Amino acid sequence: MQPSSQSSLLVCGKHQLDTSCPLVMGILNTTPDSFSDGGNNYIDQHLSLDLALRRAEQMLAEGAVIIDVGGESTRPGAAIVSEQQELDRVVPVVEALVSKLDAIVSVDTSTASVIRESANHGASLINDVRALEREGALAAVAATVLPVCLMHMQGQPTTMQNNPVYTDVVTEVRQYLTARVEACVAQGISRERIILDPGFGFGKTLAHNLALLKRLPEMGDLGFPLLVGVSRKSMLAQLLNRGVGERLPGSLALAMLAAQHGAAIIRVHDVAATVDVLKVLAAVTD
Repeated sequence: MQPSSQSSLLVCGKHQLDTSCPLVMGILNTTPDSFSDGGNNYIDQHLSLDLALRRAEQMLAEGAVIIDVGGESTRPGAAIVSEQQELDRVVPVVEALVSKLDAIVSVDTSTASVIRESANHGASLINDVRALEREGALAAVAATVLPVCLMHMQGQPTTMQNNPVYTDVVTEVRQYLTARVEACVAQGISRERIILDPGFGFGKTLAHNLALLKRLPEMGDLGFPLLVGVSRKSMLAQLLNRGVGERLPGSLALAMLAAQHGAAIIRVHDVAATVDVLKVLAAVTD
């Protein structure tokens, strides 16, 4: 299940990750209106950091290798979050996870100041749904030694699901991500630091999402590790007519398919169940 032709060793700050077999990234939201998590992984900024630590510790015990901390909801129609509010939500959690648990912390952000402060407090990875297009983000990542995940999104969260249109979704996503890779390289970010995410559910219809999943190996042909986030997403509501809390079986099926098709990192809400699925897959394919 080698996800790409690139070296499978990903250097994340003081940590090194072997992406030759799929790794699980656990979601830890610090925003109350997060995308598709039903509030289960939401940490209220007014509560003690003990809650964030306990949730992260649980996910690590269940087999998560990376904890992804986010302070800005990017669900369709999400409210805009101020820069200071995102900093206040994210940075204390990053600092606590790194200092108390020595966790590999990814920060789900597009904001330059959040990138800088998270890196200063020990974050290991930047995960940007806007592929470093927001002002200052590219330079902020270039100033660190951290890897970055570049995601494709058509439009912006407030409008991205209104009427997404592509001639060939896979070709167009590949072209966009290739262009963003070149922008990173021009800024001094080495190719060895780059991860790609096709952006399931971000400006895509059900048909677009299914095409991306079916043709995921074509994304892997670009030569970068792939991150896939399909956990509890609305495509499962369309396929299965299930509410957010009823999407675990569908999420597990999508996770297994993504792993079979070359995903290096699977971003999920339900860590233990996903880890079990990937263990079964590894036992059959090794």
